[in-house]
Amino acid sequence: MNREPIRMAELILLAARRRALKKAIFSKPDQREQLKTVVTLRAVGGREVLQAECFTADNKAIHKNLTVEEATDALALLASSHGQVNLLTTAGDCELRRSKNGERFTLLGDEKLERRLRADAVEALSVEGNDRGKQRILSGNEPFLRHLGVSDQNGRIHDKKQAKFRQINRFLEMIRDCLPSLPAEGVLRICDLCCGKSYLSFAAYHYFVNVLGREVRMTGVDLKPDVVEHCNTVAKELGFLGLEFLCGDVSQYDAGGRVHLVISLHACDIATDLVLERAVRWGADVILSTPCCHHELNHKINCAPLRLVTDHSMLRQKLCDAVTDALRLKFLESRGYAVSALELIDPDETPKNIMLRGLRRPDFDPDSPAARRALEEYLSAREFFTGGTSDVQEILHPSVRG
Repeated sequence: MNREPIRMAELILLAARRRALKKAIFSKPDQREQLKTVVTLRAVGGREVLQAECFTADNKAIHKNLTVEEATDALALLASSHGQVNLLTTAGDCELRRSKNGERFTLLGDEKLERRLRADAVEALSVEGNDRGKQRILSGNEPFLRHLGVSDQNGRIHDKKQAKFRQINRFLEMIRDCLPSLPAEGVLRICDLCCGKSYLSFAAYHYFVNVLGREVRMTGVDLKPDVVEHCNTVAKELGFLGLEFLCGDVSQYDAGGRVHLVISLHACDIATDLVLERAVRWGADVILSTPCCHHELNHKINCAPLRLVTDHSMLRQKLCDAVTDALRLKFLESRGYAVSALELIDPDETPKNIMLRGLRRPDFDPDSPAARRALEEYLSAREFFTGGTSDVQEILHPSVRG
């Protein structure tokens, strides 16, 4: 057997042992009756296994469980019988490709991924069981889900709201992961900026008050008066006394003091930057923001070395999406936050699935060499992509030198 499929199998197992495995996708199979096989880490019968789910051309899914200790040979054999394997982890990705004649394999990104997987700071994922419903924070019976039209009176999630229900649960799981960064006692101050229909506002309030038993004072802010009025009515009907909604511009909203948690889902374009600027100004302990569209940099990008990309509109947009969010993370880092870009939900359900997470470092010293270096990296990167265009710099982010 070629060495590359064995190497890919070893990387999949390493990712599984570090609990960093998102999934491994085996595509272009030799057997025509198969479509693809997806391998994930699952908890079955009290132990962790690698679950291979094979999708066939007649719309069937065949499952096979492999123990982590014994899976090397099976995964290597599986890899050698497919034309392409993509390994996705919290530390990065790598890809195995097979030549058309089937004689040569090429493995891309394996060395860099292995270094990251062996690093102490690799992000670990929670391992789900086969009955995923039992792992979710919400069941569907929660009154706020019925009021918002996500579920019916029997707690059944409406078919058209299944993706929204998964999104809400995933967001709550991310909040749960951040609990060590929030105060353990006292009143929690939370803001949902550009809250829209406020699915997350109600979900977060329910989670902290009804599940964790915390006292919460929470405010949702949005520009649409009718939406704000409706959300206030629902909050009153649910008896959510600590939850209020205000109509106004996020950039002008004054929270009246310290805020512990700032959340935002799909704030459009520069509204995400306004959300992050407010959160930093308030010294929020945790920031969770999922951006929506990324138009501003796309209109203003001015970077001669990248003309081979920016001359093509579709490629330019993809580049600007990634660069904008990377600048946002570097901005947060320069202001004392440990940052991550995480996957909120399956990209097949929505392409707007990147979660920007910032956890405030209590020991942050703005005058330290590390802080100054992060600030200079941010300013340098911003100038590189914008060519020094002042209006873009004012948007991304005016308070950075403050």
